[in-house]
Amino acid sequence: MKKTLLIFSICTLYFSGNAQQEINNEEITYRKGEYLGVSIPLKDLPAAEEKSNEIAKDHALRQNRVRPEAVNENALPLGKDPLIQESFGTDINKAPLKSWDGQTGAFPPDPSGAAGPNHYVQAVNTKYRVYDKNGVGLTNSLNLSSLWAGSTNDGDPIVMYDRHADRWVITQFQISGNKILFAVSTTPDPTGTYYTYQYSMPTFPDYPKFSIWSDGYYMTSNTNQKNAVAFDRSKMLVGDASAAMIGLNLPSMATHYGFKSVLPADADGPLPPYGTPNYMFYFQDDSWNGVSQDQIRILKMAVDWVTPSNSTITLHQTLYPAAFNSVFTTNWNDITQKNSSQKLDAISSIFNYRAQYMRWPGFNTVTLCNIVDVDNANTGGIRWYELRQDETTAQFSVFQEGTYAPADGASRFIGTMAMDMDKNIALAYNLSGTNNFPSLAYTGRYAIQNPGQMYLQEQIAMAGTAAQSGGNRFGDYSHMSLDPDGYTFWVTGEYIGSGGSRKTRIYSFSLLQMANSPQAQFNNADLVAFVNDGQLNMAMKAVNFDGPVSVELFEMNGRVVRSANENITNGAMEKSFDVNGLAPATYIIRIGNTDVQRIQKIVIQ
Repeated sequence: MKKTLLIFSICTLYFSGNAQQEINNEEITYRKGEYLGVSIPLKDLPAAEEKSNEIAKDHALRQNRVRPEAVNENALPLGKDPLIQESFGTDINKAPLKSWDGQTGAFPPDPSGAAGPNHYVQAVNTKYRVYDKNGVGLTNSLNLSSLWAGSTNDGDPIVMYDRHADRWVITQFQISGNKILFAVSTTPDPTGTYYTYQYSMPTFPDYPKFSIWSDGYYMTSNTNQKNAVAFDRSKMLVGDASAAMIGLNLPSMATHYGFKSVLPADADGPLPPYGTPNYMFYFQDDSWNGVSQDQIRILKMAVDWVTPSNSTITLHQTLYPAAFNSVFTTNWNDITQKNSSQKLDAISSIFNYRAQYMRWPGFNTVTLCNIVDVDNANTGGIRWYELRQDETTAQFSVFQEGTYAPADGASRFIGTMAMDMDKNIALAYNLSGTNNFPSLAYTGRYAIQNPGQMYLQEQIAMAGTAAQSGGNRFGDYSHMSLDPDGYTFWVTGEYIGSGGSRKTRIYSFSLLQMANSPQAQFNNADLVAFVNDGQLNMAMKAVNFDGPVSVELFEMNGRVVRSANENITNGAMEKSFDVNGLAPATYIIRIGNTDVQRIQKIVIQ
């Protein structure tokens, strides 16, 4: 596959207004973080001490994650899940491109990770590490606390690669003082130094989930107050000590069932235009008290850094998908393991991390998934969704949905999914049952196939070799990220190794490299872009189709500054934009249509 390497530099956004007074009332919290300074280069830090039996500190906080009970005996569906896919896909699915064991972490490890152009960074409860893309460790396995002066290894870490700024983000919480810790790399090199911050929350921010957006890094958490938060991304990218946060309460729901975890939209591809509200997603089950119909709720959070008190979070829309049953046991003993009476926590009643958001010409997509009980007998399957948002009206609809649950006696749980730049969808998850130890697996589908099914054969990424003992806590989440190349998926998750050891795995795969796969329309395309004498010149060759495409140039904040409609003719296209008058900065080129797109960064000086 041909690729074009473009050299680019960071483009920093300055949209924050003048200094503001701290606000802390029932509706909003606005306060500056505490800037902790620049960290020691990660490559110079000492290795973390191995503690094979360490218990994650959030273990004691389990009472915060209250399970909803089934109180409506007439809740739908009354039988099997109406969208159940009980057969395996038959399209050929290859083994991972890259695969290696990650860090062991605590119990549970809660693995998170992301891929950049040349690196993969993984974090688990208590530790983090930087690898190259062949699995070679470029740093030691490091204590989480080594990033923030005076901190401890409390956990629930999340790693993000901010592709728009070419920076890395690592987070964790602190139980003492109800704090969130942020580290943002000072350069594209994740083994180097990081700007570090800590933010005090009104209440403990349990189970935090993060996303990247134009006007902030967004966070949701399982807490009673200020459970939707934006952090000033533009200032954190340059180490500005005045970087602040805005925290709002989730709007009143039909039921506050205890596990208050919503997912913020996380942008891959071009960022949405600055000022676009961040969308957040959660579902409600008609089994729960006060819920009359299974539904997906969509919130929108709009922040105003100039006048923080103008910030709002409101219910944007409610969608009604096919009926589902998300209720498992209330004692967390859900998923069967081979050769063991110990059950595992299914992590039910919430959408699994993450809510990938992608912009396309004319619409946007969001991918979501969660575990459902497919037979009212605690057999887990993955209900997955592709939502589409009209670019003009901002309204969402369910474009397709399905429930992946092959009838082999095993449960699929702790899913994570994403879409590539050809609209192909990958789904990864854990697998466990009477014939299976806890393992890692994946499947997928091509955009040209009929909706609602996973057509690729199930591929075992890493087979477990023993059952977990000592408790039902399993990895509270896994994490799929999309490589900057636009078509390689990277996943990290937990499995159980020999002797019941808790292990994590890091692996990658691409749907474009599967045997007998449909050829992507831009699969072998060669995109060349350069600036000369005030003209941005773009040429595409070896495209596998002829037809119309849109050509757009975006600022890094998501605003379109140049656009045109062109045609691919005889597999090729050329286009120029006059860029005189544009500020020297890094921009994004997008060429595509409603089925495929390719994105490149370009520096205009």
